[in-house]
Amino acid sequence: MPTYITLPIIALLAIALASIPQVSAFGLSALPLAILLGMFYGHFSLRVEDKKDHQFAHFCKQKMLRLGIILFGFGLSFQQIIAVGWQAVFIDLIVIITIFTVGTFVGIKVFKLHRDVAILTAAGSAICGAAAILATESVLKPKQEHITVAIATVVLFGTLAMFSYPFIYQWVAMNDQSFGIYIGSTAHEVAQAVAAGQSINVETMQTAVVVKLIRVMMLAPFIIMLSIVLTRLNRSSDSDKKEKGRLVMPWFVLGFMVTAMLNSVFVLPEMLKTTLSFASQFSLAMAMAALGAHTRWTTIKAAGPKPLLLALLLFIILILGGFFLTAWLT
Repeated sequence: MPTYITLPIIALLAIALASIPQVSAFGLSALPLAILLGMFYGHFSLRVEDKKDHQFAHFCKQKMLRLGIILFGFGLSFQQIIAVGWQAVFIDLIVIITIFTVGTFVGIKVFKLHRDVAILTAAGSAICGAAAILATESVLKPKQEHITVAIATVVLFGTLAMFSYPFIYQWVAMNDQSFGIYIGSTAHEVAQAVAAGQSINVETMQTAVVVKLIRVMMLAPFIIMLSIVLTRLNRSSDSDKKEKGRLVMPWFVLGFMVTAMLNSVFVLPEMLKTTLSFASQFSLAMAMAALGAHTRWTTIKAAGPKPLLLALLLFIILILGGFFLTAWLT
């Protein structure tokens, strides 16, 4: 089948699987499922792709990704920030700055990873997993194998973190709301925050989701600031590369902020919000499916253990550092 038929089918299948309770209990959202299904298809498909197939895959990884992130803003509101208090916002901010700074520095200086792998892995761990990696890709313009390696490591340790929270809860003296803040400020994916919170109780899950969504909302200013910083670094390091020195303005991030603002100001009908949520999920799943279809396991294997070690380090900092930070401020 041509790509313009296969990729939508993979995206819809990933969304359907993610809605099954037995699957969602593992914290597997439509995004990682879509990339896994895409990889499976890419490995076993006998079809020789033509120019139209490549064009459609590129369209999904670029345009559909941006559309999905813009529409995702309709699931956020500034009222959610007010509801959980300033402590949750402050904790989210500290977590993002710390994880991204440490991940980038250690990845490049200590593990000697390619700059793009370090930045993508750090961004995915700091903010919202695979979606943050793909959003950061718009600024970095990295190789596809760098994106694949970052997503693989972040999904792995995000899943491990999700299963760690119920165990930690049994051994700590933290109330349900505070523990929800802890989950939301340290979980990699929104689905993982939901699954981990559900394993405790309803109050913990609701707090975890709101705090996690605040982290997602911080993706917008993060991408803009990263674009400005990288532009200045590129200009200072090599003045001859004018193309790399230009400011890359991620306009879709501004669209994301606008949709979140609209959702904060206007009360949208539930049916419309459901439709927009599905459209966002479908668009992002299409981007993931396209990425997975052109990914090979040998690419991940060839990257070696260093990306895994970096993701492991960030996982430890999130779990331990996030706990003590939450206990101190709540």
